[in-house]
Formats: sequence, structure tokens, C-alpha cells
Amino acid sequence: MVHKIKKLKKIRIHREGTNELLYSLIAIVAVGMALWRWFDTPIPFVLFAIVFGAAWLLMLNFYRCPIRYFNGDTEKIVVAPADGKIVVIEETEEDDYFHDRRLLISIFMSPLNVHANWFPVDGRVKFVKHFDGNYHKAWLPKASEENERADIMIETPGGQEVLVRQIAGAMARRIVTYAKDQEECFIDEHLGFIKLGSRVDVYLPLDTEPAVRMGQPTTGDQTVIARLK
Repeated sequence: MVHKIKKLKKIRIHREGTNELLYSLIAIVAVGMALWRWFDTPIPFVLFAIVFGAAWLLMLNFYRCPIRYFNGDTEKIVVAPADGKIVVIEETEEDDYFHDRRLLISIFMSPLNVHANWFPVDGRVKFVKHFDGNYHKAWLPKASEENERADIMIETPGGQEVLVRQIAGAMARRIVTYAKDQEECFIDEHLGFIKLGSRVDVYLPLDTEPAVRMGQPTTGDQTVIARLK
């Protein structure tokens, strides 16, 4: 498969955070100006500016969105769909769609990670399904089944099926999925976005060769997590 022309890496703000960052900045400035005028001492203004300024910068860091391009041939390659660390590499029974055993690789994202998600393989989206649910801590095994989640089934050019599952965490309250039924998808393209701490599971054919280890940090759209047979 001919790959896209690579470009220089850049950092931008993800569109999911544009309004929140703008409105929160306006509110902080308005309250800060009010505190400056209401009190004879600058202490309330300084304390407010330090606390809420730091909170806004953390939010800015959370919504950063690097522009990335995978440097290499994407055939039979599975890249990390998210920044974070590997928390699961195991064979598991997948009863929702495959009804057989699959290789499961899971990536946990902390609130400090980039929370944009990328497609892990080239192919075609067979379907997208969203499920409401609970908000258990994302690294717990039951989070994969009981938490709010979105399932994206992808068929690769070689006919293999890969299931990507976006899972909300204890703090996350919104999963955004850009993938659409029957559309072609490619590594380097955004699959979606999950707000705050969360997790992404990738279910692969059992004969897939893992390329990562437990606890290993991952970089979305850059780290090769597995190779398809």
C-alpha cells in the first residue's frame, strides 16, 4: 500500500477542547478582574490566578493533539491507537462478536496523556457501536465490559478482523468516535477522542505476534504493538 507523504510533526489543540478552553479562559479572566477590583489586597487575585491558571494549563496539556505520521510500511502492522502504557497482553475469550479466543492488548491513558485515538490498522470499518455504562477505574478488568464504551470493528486488506474498543474511565464522561460504518480507514487518521483517564483495547487474531511488553509506554500512531500473520 502506498503511504502518505510524511510531514513535520506539529502540536495543535484538539477540536474537542476548543470551546472548553475558550469559555474557561474567559471565565477565569472575568473572575480574576472582579477579584482585582473588589479587594484592596492582591492576595485573593494572586491565589485565584495561581490555582485556576494551573488548572487551565493542565486542561491545555490534556487537549494537545500532535500531528503524527507513521514512518514505515503499514502492511500487517498494528500501531498503538493511543498514548499511555500497556496494561494487558493476554489471550481472552471474546463473546460479543468473535465467539472465540483473541489476543487482547490494552493501553491505559492517564489524564496527562494525549487523549486522541488513532486507527491501529489500515482497512475498512465494518461497524461502530456505542454502549452506555458505568465508570469503573479504566485499568480494572471489568471496565472493558461494564463501562461506557465504543466498539469499532475493522477489516484489514488481508481479510483479518480487528476490534478496537474505546473505554471510559472513572473520570471520563464522554467518548467521541469519528469512525463511520463502511468507510475506509488508515493508520495516521484519528479514530476518536476520550476525555480524561481512559483505556483502549485492541482484539487481534490469536496468531498475531505481540511487539510490546507489559508496562511499556506507547505513543499513539508511532509504537508498533503487534504484527499480523
